[in-house]
Amino acid sequence: MSQVSSPLSRRSRKRQQTADHVVTIAFDLFEAHGYEAVTMEQIAAAADVAKGTLYNHFPVKEALVRHRMHADLVARMPGVLAALPTAASCAERLRIFLLATGDYAADMRDYLPHYIRYRLSQPAGASSAEGGSGLDRIYAGLLAEGQGAGEIATRHSPQQLAEALHFLHLSTLLRWLATPDLALRDALDDMLDLFFNGCVARARP
Repeated sequence: MSQVSSPLSRRSRKRQQTADHVVTIAFDLFEAHGYEAVTMEQIAAAADVAKGTLYNHFPVKEALVRHRMHADLVARMPGVLAALPTAASCAERLRIFLLATGDYAADMRDYLPHYIRYRLSQPAGASSAEGGSGLDRIYAGLLAEGQGAGEIATRHSPQQLAEALHFLHLSTLLRWLATPDLALRDALDDMLDLFFNGCVARARP
């Protein structure tokens, strides 16, 4: 006999469906008229939801971008992770992973400033608590593997390292957005060099 879903799970599912619908309509409007030109009132009308419902799901317009980008990244993650070479070092696996997600960032370049501004305005841990992209957990998993292999020092937890890498990644994306001639792959390589090797001067031979 099939199990009946609980009222809570039905409400959660309905809420997710409403949010997905609103975001789809919003991005149709963004693509047609430009992000800046579209208002929250226009989104509510086009999606046929009350303004109160819209603001209950998305308090600001940037939250719509966050929802779309996180959903896209979640959908892409299984394929990206499956393609990571198991024999590669932690640094190389992180590089491959970041370059793969960088391709998506390039596709979403026009929306990235709005996403990053909203992301940085949220308290620590809000992304995971609100159904985030899961990048922080993936970073932590890869870094924990690196610690287990003796490639990374263990004086900091994988979660601490993942949080540092996550915000370093966001700042790198901001640098890329502000520097027209900078290739994203070069910016990510510089970021990983800073993360793994730091800025301490090397001893001269």
